[in-house]
Amino acid sequence: MSDTQRGTRADYRYFTPITTRWHDNDVYGHVNNVTYYSYFDSVANHFLIHEGGLDIHQGNVIGLVVSSGCRYHAALAYPDILAGGLRINRLGNSSVEYGLAIFRDGEDAAAAEGFFTHVFVDRATRRPVPIPDTLRKALDGL
Repeated sequence: MSDTQRGTRADYRYFTPITTRWHDNDVYGHVNNVTYYSYFDSVANHFLIHEGGLDIHQGNVIGLVVSSGCRYHAALAYPDILAGGLRINRLGNSSVEYGLAIFRDGEDAAAAEGFFTHVFVDRATRRPVPIPDTLRKALDGL
């Protein structure tokens, strides 16, 4: 995909609503670039918790972000209503690279698209472990 080509909702398999907040806007009057990473993290973790059964509080396995990136296509601002889209770009033994996008309500083209990679690790040792079966099954579904 070129830098000028935008992904559409059809490129993503899982969606969750995002509510913009007043403090998401910066002095330029639009959602600040760092806020998109928060949106991405929320979309992926919503999926992991609600669809994959990840126990973020007590589970033995957690996901750590090891890389990320974002392309911005259109400005968003409070009080826009948004949706976050999720897909799987690559699924490995202990890691997954998510493709993510943020859409303004009612628009088919992404306002921003990004990726991040989770490596699943043992909570205590922080050493990589295979993705748990329940979580892998949910990720395979995307």
